[in-house]
Parts: sequence; C-alpha cells; structure tokens
Amino acid sequence: MGGAVRDALLGLAVKDRDWVVVGATPQTLLAQGFLPVGKDFPVFLHPQTHEEYALARTERKTAPGYHGFTVHAAPGVTLEEDLARRDLTINAIAVSADAVRADGTFDPGSPAMIDPFGGRRDLGRKLLRHVTPAFREDPVRILRVARLAARFSDFTVAPGTLQLMREMVQSGEADHLVPERVWQELARGLMERTPSRMFEALRDCGALARLLPEVNQLWGVPQRAEHHPEIDTGRHLMLVLDMCARLDASLPVRVACLFHDLGKGSTPAQLLPRHLGHEERSAKMLQGICKRLRLPAECRELADVVAREHGNIHRSGELGAAALVRLLERCDAFRKPQRLREVLLACECDARGRLGLAETPYPQGPRLLAALSAAQAVATQTIAENAMATGARGEKIGELIHRARVEAVQASLSSALPS
Repeated sequence: MGGAVRDALLGLAVKDRDWVVVGATPQTLLAQGFLPVGKDFPVFLHPQTHEEYALARTERKTAPGYHGFTVHAAPGVTLEEDLARRDLTINAIAVSADAVRADGTFDPGSPAMIDPFGGRRDLGRKLLRHVTPAFREDPVRILRVARLAARFSDFTVAPGTLQLMREMVQSGEADHLVPERVWQELARGLMERTPSRMFEALRDCGALARLLPEVNQLWGVPQRAEHHPEIDTGRHLMLVLDMCARLDASLPVRVACLFHDLGKGSTPAQLLPRHLGHEERSAKMLQGICKRLRLPAECRELADVVAREHGNIHRSGELGAAALVRLLERCDAFRKPQRLREVLLACECDARGRLGLAETPYPQGPRLLAALSAAQAVATQTIAENAMATGARGEKIGELIHRARVEAVQASLSSALPS
C-alpha cells in the first residue's frame, strides 16, 4: 500500500510495507493472532512479520486540526474508499496481496494493481497531486507534501494542490498543527537529499511564515557584500541546507545550519549590510524556537554553539593561540570534542553554501582540530596536583591549565609554519 508501492514503482528500496484489510472486523484479526496497536483507528501487527495491517476506513472532519476526525472502519468500506482518504495520488496506489511475492516484490505491470486516482500517471509526470478536496481537512498534509518535495527533488507540486495548501494556511487550519508533529515532519524533511525544497514549498503556500516566521523573514535580507550579494540570506540558507545533505551531515548539524543566521532577519537598518551582532540575536531567537517546537537537547545545544560562534570560527584562521583556546573553551570542546567536529561541519556547510564556493576547502576546521589536539595533550592532572601542592585552588588551577594549553597551541602553530 501507499509509499511502499510508490517506491517500488520508482525502483527505490522498500523499507516498510503496510496493508489494508477489506471486509474484516477487529475480532477477525484478533482471532488470527494479530496484535492491536492503533489508538485512533484499528491497526494491527502481524503475529509473525510484525507488519502493519489496518482495516479499510473512511474519515469525516469534525473539528479543526490533525485530530479533528471521526474514523469509520467496517467490513463494508471498500479499498477505493480507503484510498480516497490518502493525501497524494502517488500514495493512493495498492496491489493485491496475491500478487506480492515472498520477498515483498511484485510485477509493476500486474493487473492486480489498484490505482483509481491516476497515481502511476502522476509518477510518470513527476507530480505531487492531491487525491480529493478532502486533502484540505488535515494540516499535516502541508508538511508531508513539502517533505516529499525534498525527497523527490525532480517532482513538482500540482498547481491545484498548492492552491489548496494556501487556502488551508489562510483559513487558519495550519495553525492547529501540534509542535511535536511539526518537528517530526521538519526533522524528516531536513534529512532528505534536497532539504531546501521543503522550505521552498512551505514558503510558496505561506506555511513557513506561520510555522517558522523567524526563518521566513530571511528572504529579502541582503547578504554581506563580500559574500554573494546577488542572492539574499534566505536563498543562502537553502544552499547551506543542501550542502548539509551533500556532506551527509547529521540531523543536529542540519538543525544548527537552519537556525544559525536567524538574527540577520532582525538586523537593525543601521547595522546593515554587515549584520553586526547577529550571532547573539540568532541565539536568543533560537531559544524561542526550541521551546516552541520542543527540540531535542542534542539539536538545541549544537544549534546554540553554532549560532553564537560561527562568525568567530569563520575568522579563526586569523586568531592566535590564546584566542583559539578561548574559542575552544566557549565551544566546550575539551569536554565534548565530538560535538566540536559537528560544530565545524555546520560552519563548513555555511561557508561552502555560497555561489562559487561549493568546492572550496574549509581550512578553519583542520586548524581548530589541530589546536584542540595540541591542547588536549596537556597533562592537566599533573598541573592540578602540582598546583594544589603549593596551596593553589579552583580558579588559580584553571588559569594554570589555560596557560599551558595556550603554550601548547602556540608550539603547534609554530611547528606548522613553513620553514
């Protein structure tokens, strides 16, 4: 059903299959050993394969938002009626269980293919098109379409579907999306191969201004002249996110890149075009987003470091040993060296997400990692023990360790200079 059939027809690997059962009741499946898992509608797990089996159902809108539905599942509900409640035609294709081989594959030309809404045709046309006007009843579908646009970068959103998405935003339906679901879909879209397309689709229908107004306001904000003034900050952000995908960055890195330049959208006119102080503004705005969307701690913490320090990291090639050690300390690199690597990857994505710079090396990363390695080699335990033997405590010991790290980094920098 749905995505499994779609991916098989596209020649993609099928990860999960789900099944629709027609003409049955919950008691029928329970008697065969199926395990119930659905809270809002009857979904069961197969006793051996653990694949999902859902009773054919219809839905009726009863209230705004994602949960505002009454579900009707009964033996009389047909497969076509069940498919009619799907979001997109390419997800409303089914194949009879009899035509599925033991390994889960099937013949794409099989007459057992059920496609009442032209999903296969839309696959060929590379079109994301809604099944029926009932699409407008579920605001999560706005996010799903945007996510699929990021996954299938050569597909376009049908004009009629985009218009429905705009109407859903204008009517306030999108305002009923719960934070957990917004984050879930955004996270999945960020991990697709062209994440920029998700945000472009959300922006085209007006949803980005409702869900992430801090990001939406980056469009129209000029970049610094020494970067690429021919495109604005919003477009730069899209290049950065796609660079994240190209470099196979983790989700926390992609989240950090999404939010690292928020402060540029609120730059006072007198501070343009250099966006002075935008790092602190970005970090402050990030706090509000993290609270609103309830971001995981690893994403929140990495994004905060990148928002505050990316400018200093970009300029770190000009810094001496003392400034480099202070930068490492602010990044908490001595306690969390692996996180520093992710911070540096986010900064590399930012630097290479510029026109003409996609293939440019980012020497700041290796230089900072070399500085960290040199500083980590300092025998801090020995320094602390020797200091305590002379009566030194707390802050004084910290100063001695800091000084030793600076000396170690200075020696490392000196040895790296050409002779």
